[in-house]
Amino acid sequence: MSMPAPPRLLDLAGQSLLRDQASAIAALERLPMELFPPLFTAAFTGRHSETLKAMVQAWPFACLPLGALMKEQQPHQETFQAALAGLDVLLAQEVRPRRWKLQVLDLRKNAHQDFWTVWSGTRASMYSLLDPEVPQPMKKRRKVEGCRPGPKPPLAPVEVLIDLCLKERTPDESLAYLIQIAQQRKGMMHLCCKKLKIFAMPMQNIKKILRIIQLDSIQDLEVNCTWKLSTLGKFAPHLGQMGNLRRLLLSHIHMSSHTTLAKEEQCISQFTAQFLRLHHLEELYLDSISFLENRLDQVLRCLMTPLETLSITNCLLSESDLTHLSQHLNVSQLKDLGLSGVSLTNMSPEPLQVLIERASATLQDLDLDECGIMDSQFTVILPALGHCSQLTTFSFCGNPISMDVLENLLRHTIGLRKLSHVLYPAPLESYEDVRGTLHLGRLAHLHARLKQMLQELGRPGMVWFSANPCPRCGDRTFYDPEPILCPCYMPA
Repeated sequence: MSMPAPPRLLDLAGQSLLRDQASAIAALERLPMELFPPLFTAAFTGRHSETLKAMVQAWPFACLPLGALMKEQQPHQETFQAALAGLDVLLAQEVRPRRWKLQVLDLRKNAHQDFWTVWSGTRASMYSLLDPEVPQPMKKRRKVEGCRPGPKPPLAPVEVLIDLCLKERTPDESLAYLIQIAQQRKGMMHLCCKKLKIFAMPMQNIKKILRIIQLDSIQDLEVNCTWKLSTLGKFAPHLGQMGNLRRLLLSHIHMSSHTTLAKEEQCISQFTAQFLRLHHLEELYLDSISFLENRLDQVLRCLMTPLETLSITNCLLSESDLTHLSQHLNVSQLKDLGLSGVSLTNMSPEPLQVLIERASATLQDLDLDECGIMDSQFTVILPALGHCSQLTTFSFCGNPISMDVLENLLRHTIGLRKLSHVLYPAPLESYEDVRGTLHLGRLAHLHARLKQMLQELGRPGMVWFSANPCPRCGDRTFYDPEPILCPCYMPA
């Protein structure tokens, strides 16, 4: 039976020091910087709030990655607020302490993952992580007669980095305290948020939070709310201030029957105009957006940069929308294209064929799930698919496609050396009836046929998954090589 490792001398010294709060705080002035991380960890774990507060003020590195520590240990509310209170005291001082180096308080839980363990390694690796600025050699100053020192430059604000997820009606206690400090220390503290997710919160509360965030720090924005178009119009001016936004996901925007057409157009124009200010946008996801039909060109012509990802899902589009998409979207860098849940059944396949052809040099991931594409339409786009030299994943589940067309697809794409995964619908021949009941034996036989073709054509490693929703519960049945069934098919 192995014995647990005895505590290290360093840990014992830290525990001893923390037992006497006054001594611990007094020792910070002389404490070697290498000992700060382990002592801070011990103080945080042991909920020594006053010591934590003092350690934030004396922190000898440029960055304090508190979020990484909070990820490993569920923080006590009082402990977290003590760390914020230490920053507040620091910012309130007109003369900064001699030892003050703190420039960034990082509250993101997925940043600096190895910060709190790296101190036990080499000194060089620790310094490179904690203090990224390379010291410059000092230059000799020349004396200038009659030259008086000018006014001191203003102190640089401390940046607080945080990822926010707004899913309650009001901010929780910790966020509310952080907002309070940011409001009181405006100019001395910049609250920066790289990732912002909004799920459910009244617009007035969202606006209060956005007013204290550096909006140009937001790079990833998700709005998963059920908003009326008028609510989106109120949010739009804030979106336009997110000049460094790279990824935007917008979901479930619906139009009210009580809104006049003129008001609708005003809100839509106000929203689409914001894209003119988003010069770094790379990924755009639009899901269940009710106003896109016959207006997609209004969005496309406001895009200032070529997109790497465009996903328009569960939206109503007209044939003219698809034509505008195929002709006017800048596809020079398009890697991911998703049109899942967009009904294409009654549309000409030519616009989609043109779009795929134009993006064929860069396209890596194509999602055409649940588009209602028929055999005749799919046959038209096959040659364009065969030109997608960078394609790695293609999914087109939920489309009524025959086995002949599937075999034709396989022949067209067999030469795409990077294509590794194809997720296809159960072919029409594998159904027992018009209600959508799968005959698993037929499906197994048809799947084996495709597998054999892959083998014969020299691509046994290409993975083809069959998938179709269960008519009873909606869950998909997958097949590769054996069926992975939903409970509806399981014996009682």
